Amino acid sequence: MAANAGTVTESGITHATQPSLAQIHARARMGATAVQSPAQRSESTAKMSAAEAVMVGSLLGLAASSKRSKRSAKRTALHVATADVQTLNAPDGEDEMMAGVSAVAMGGYTQSNVAARRVVPTEAQRQGRKYVKVVYVVLESQYQSAMTTAIRQINKSPGPVCMECVGYLLEEIRSPSTEEELAKDLDDADIFICSLIFVQELAEKLVKIVEPRRDNLQACLCFPSMPEVMKQNKLGTFDLTQIAGGPLGNFAQQDSLLKLVRTLPKVLKFLPGDQAKDARTFVLSLQHWLGGTPENLEAMLLRVAGGYVPGVEGLDTEALMEPVVLPDMGIWHPLAPQIFDTMSEYQDWYDNVHCPAAGILPNAPTIGLVLQKSHIATKDDGHYVGVVQELERRGARVACTYTGGLDFSVPVQAYLSGPSGEGIVDALVNLTGFSLVGGPASQDAKKAKEVLMKLNRPYLVSVPLVFQSFTEWQNSQLGLHPVQVALQVSLPEIDGAIEPLIFSGRDGTSGRSIPMQDRIGAVATRAMNWANLRKKPNSEKKLSICVFQFPPDKGNVGTAAYLDVFGSIHAVMGELKKQGYTIEDMPENAEGLQKSILEDPEAAMSMSDLNVAYRMSVDEYEELCPFATDLRENWGAPPGELNTDGRDMLIYGKHFGNIFLGVQPTFGYEGDPMRLLFAKSASPHHGFAAFYTYLEFIFKADALLHFGTHGSLEFMPGKQVGMSGSCYPDRLISVLPNLYYYAANNPSEATIAKRRSYASTISYLTPPAENAGLYKGLKELSELVKSYQGLRENEQRGASIVNSIVATARQCNLDKDIEGLPSEEDDMGAVSLDARDAVVGKVYRLLMEIESRALPMGLHQVGVPPTAEESVATLVNIAQLDRPEMGIKSLPRLLAERRGKDIEE
Repeated sequence: MAANAGTVTESGITHATQPSLAQIHARARMGATAVQSPAQRSESTAKMSAAEAVMVGSLLGLAASSKRSKRSAKRTALHVATADVQTLNAPDGEDEMMAGVSAVAMGGYTQSNVAARRVVPTEAQRQGRKYVKVVYVVLESQYQSAMTTAIRQINKSPGPVCMECVGYLLEEIRSPSTEEELAKDLDDADIFICSLIFVQELAEKLVKIVEPRRDNLQACLCFPSMPEVMKQNKLGTFDLTQIAGGPLGNFAQQDSLLKLVRTLPKVLKFLPGDQAKDARTFVLSLQHWLGGTPENLEAMLLRVAGGYVPGVEGLDTEALMEPVVLPDMGIWHPLAPQIFDTMSEYQDWYDNVHCPAAGILPNAPTIGLVLQKSHIATKDDGHYVGVVQELERRGARVACTYTGGLDFSVPVQAYLSGPSGEGIVDALVNLTGFSLVGGPASQDAKKAKEVLMKLNRPYLVSVPLVFQSFTEWQNSQLGLHPVQVALQVSLPEIDGAIEPLIFSGRDGTSGRSIPMQDRIGAVATRAMNWANLRKKPNSEKKLSICVFQFPPDKGNVGTAAYLDVFGSIHAVMGELKKQGYTIEDMPENAEGLQKSILEDPEAAMSMSDLNVAYRMSVDEYEELCPFATDLRENWGAPPGELNTDGRDMLIYGKHFGNIFLGVQPTFGYEGDPMRLLFAKSASPHHGFAAFYTYLEFIFKADALLHFGTHGSLEFMPGKQVGMSGSCYPDRLISVLPNLYYYAANNPSEATIAKRRSYASTISYLTPPAENAGLYKGLKELSELVKSYQGLRENEQRGASIVNSIVATARQCNLDKDIEGLPSEEDDMGAVSLDARDAVVGKVYRLLMEIESRALPMGLHQVGVPPTAEESVATLVNIAQLDRPEMGIKSLPRLLAERRGKDIEE
């Protein structure tokens, strides 16, 4: 059932109540401003719950830093990330999920809130100081809070400069009004900064805005972005375009750039000339930016203003702090005293310090997390802290890796893989939302697949809301913004990622990431359930195999596109038994398996030839199904009229030891299937909900295998992509790992299953194909065409044959597909030879098209390869296809060209 239901799952997992974000923010502000003695701080910290402690730790900047002193002895109260777990209901629904966050303040791509990112000095702060205006554009909002703090600190501190600052999110400039506003801000700006501009169309739009104003800017800092954006860099005599072939000029080589910026400033400091000085300032500025803290950004702004804005006098840029940055790559934990360089160092701290205090067992499943360095550096890590907290609350071990580059496979290989490349974790969750190699910039799917195949672990990519506010996503029937679907769903899917669950929103006022409690709970539980599949012995695993029925008649039970369902399931069960799964009373053949499902000697009711595996009382259903009340609007009180005997809810199927072969109920709108897809108030019926409730809470399945193309679960009402806890596909599949055996020729609907029901799809072949051939009237027509070829120049016989061809073609209804086919009254003897040839040519082309159409040869069965004859027939059909997008011509076309003919003629 839904992860936000607060009920106990098969693993005994519960959701504990957390304080509202308003309370946490309030306590964080109090903790940041109050002057307390160490004893007072220890006492106040001890009064917090573990959940509050972890969240406050994040908001106060207690996340690990490479410069942080080790103070583990004084932070005992913060070590217990899994303490105070109570069996209480978590917030039910998104409204409580975002408690304490003002919906009005939630800006986004459609409701731009640039004003929240504008900081202007007061009149008193302007007195006697040079006024400098800074404008920045970034992909995500994690820098907003740090930039705001840095600007306010500059304005509050005595000095020769005060600053106005305004920021824009990249997606916002799609709006013409926001684009115009940005242009106006740049008209009188002194410094422009941008970073991670990797959406091509928006990069082009940004260049169009910046380029004509570049000469009037005193400094233009463009950090890793598309090449055309990087060329807008301007810092004195420093010209990035002159080194466009090197790592500074190539956005795709960000890892090389990061290595370079660590050492280059030390070298440039001793080289004479303005160009070396300007290059050093650029690299130091990039280091400050990557450092991400308010102190780093303050130093960067002062360094650039002091060196390049006329009228700023008396500012000693050499006295400014050097960049303080996290290591480019490492292992992070919100409660650790430092960033770890090696897995052995991290495990030493984790096993000996953290796990004993947190009550985490040594043999617990280990979940690897992939994070973005920028969120850790800017301390915008509340959503990361929330995921770690929820995983550890469920008893998991956690290893969080990050990198400042865009190749996230590097830390995965360095920290989460063994010598052979196989994972030392049980599941991997990418919380960046981006592809594994290249991020939002230049995906390298080939490398990503190589790494993930060696890793050989479930790979989940969870999605933070970037281009939408929480309320926009919540109220959208579409769900996730289309650009974010492309960047953070489609591209990771090419790598092999599954389960694109949204787990965080953002505060439109501060720009900070806000964890979504119920979504994070779902991510954590699903990751744990995938990991548990590696830990649990096969003999103890419970698997539900689900077959479909549409239309609702027993003759259609267990049907799927191009698949011998029961023959395949019997083969799969046989293989499972060989691998140690507990399977009892397995029928000897596929017919016996099918008969066990379709015949119930004890029942005689509607659709009742199906075997009843379980009878669920209404009381049990309402107790276990957290959204049963919501279905009453469409279906009345349970048990309803479907999948029931009038008293109990009926679960159709058959148990074979630890394998349950279940029949998915019909979706309830057979007379009007479009209603389920498009009606806002539509919902699954009680029997459908009871089926999935049974699988999770009564049968207690470890995994679910939907068998064949296709069922109804993924088409239930809800958002298109980026499900919420109230979307029915999410509610029904809940936290069960979902494997889906899907036809290889239907990737579009398989994608719907992947995104809406979190399916990990396994493709099966369509059966071998052969030419359809001709029959009856079509075959006769073909013979007439062949006769005409030898007698076409005979005026009498040729014309007579054409008359017969026209009559036969019309009898076969080909006149509907052949434009300009003469009528039977027309005399073909009265027209020219060329005209007769044209008529016969049209008929012949259509006959060839019909004859060459591929028809499947039977049904595919799992584990049964095609015969040699079937393989040859399939290859012949493949050879007949043109592939213009690949520049490949069909074999018939090549043969025609060889003879100097055009196949279209």
